[in-house]
Amino acid sequence: MGREGGVRRRAGRRTNVALLVLLFLAFATGWVAFGTGTTTPGRVVTVLHGAAGLVLVLLVPWKSLIVRRSKAFRSASWRAADGVALGILVAVSVLAGVVHVLGGFRTYAGLTPMQAHVGAAVLAVPFAAVHVFRHPQRPRRTDLSRRTLLRALGLGGGAAAAYLAVEGVARGLSLPGQDRRATGSHEVGSHRPRAMPVTQWALDAVPEIDRATWRLRVEVAGRQVAELDPDALLAMATDEMEAVLDCTGGWYADQHWRGVRLDRLLPASLPPDARSVVAVSVTGYARRLPLRDLPHLLVATHVADRPLSIGHGAPARLVAQGRRGFWWVKWLDHVVVDTRPWWWQPPFPLQ
Repeated sequence: MGREGGVRRRAGRRTNVALLVLLFLAFATGWVAFGTGTTTPGRVVTVLHGAAGLVLVLLVPWKSLIVRRSKAFRSASWRAADGVALGILVAVSVLAGVVHVLGGFRTYAGLTPMQAHVGAAVLAVPFAAVHVFRHPQRPRRTDLSRRTLLRALGLGGGAAAAYLAVEGVARGLSLPGQDRRATGSHEVGSHRPRAMPVTQWALDAVPEIDRATWRLRVEVAGRQVAELDPDALLAMATDEMEAVLDCTGGWYADQHWRGVRLDRLLPASLPPDARSVVAVSVTGYARRLPLRDLPHLLVATHVADRPLSIGHGAPARLVAQGRRGFWWVKWLDHVVVDTRPWWWQPPFPLQ
């Protein structure tokens, strides 16, 4: 009985370690996928994210055995509450992710599956931290063994099979998921701007803007080099760009944009210490981009030959070709060429 108990403890520990690694991998790849706008890297990260999430489901039978043997769980102790909450939130996140993949961009009870997916994952973090603190799994030499490698390969095979099964369901039933972009986003409103969802990042909101007083200011080295009212900007809006707006909310739209290339608003020669350009909204929302992106940045006034609506950024918004939607600053107020590097900012906006 003692030997059997030892075997069970080792099996339980291996399951817990695998779950911990997979939770970290799923969470990390999810945030990387949020920031990846190009096709090939986006597909690789999205596949890893999906596979890591699905293999968590494969480990449920083993984890359920561990839970049933837990003294805290058997006695209905409050000490088991963190684990129960963590399990529920992870289940909600995985289920919402699968619904998003298969069902497309839709709203259920006021929430999209992507919002539920991300929200549950973020809420799970503190519970995961408490659970790991209360049930630490220390590294051991036996973790680096041929048997462990074979088990890891088995999990990898299970993850691949689960991912392919979901893809097979999407294609076999002709569900919206079969046509999603490499980033996981579904097409909504391409070349039909009025059909595009009006979305903002986190705490940002659609502002009220008085066109009579609105101005776009451009600053270089602490000096204002341009100030344009709506009419002046429209007179310059002759540059065109095809670009995909890929929102982290789970949808994308391929559109034809018109406006002024940002480098046309800047002096021909920038200061030698210039390293980034900062686009700032009237709401205070801002993103810092590398100077190498200048040829791919458009101060847009029109989409599909129609003036921008206020919900989509009027009087002017930034189009950042090849980047995810949170880089496309709406309701531009001013643009600043700065000496700090583009990565000198939180990886995702805090507003």
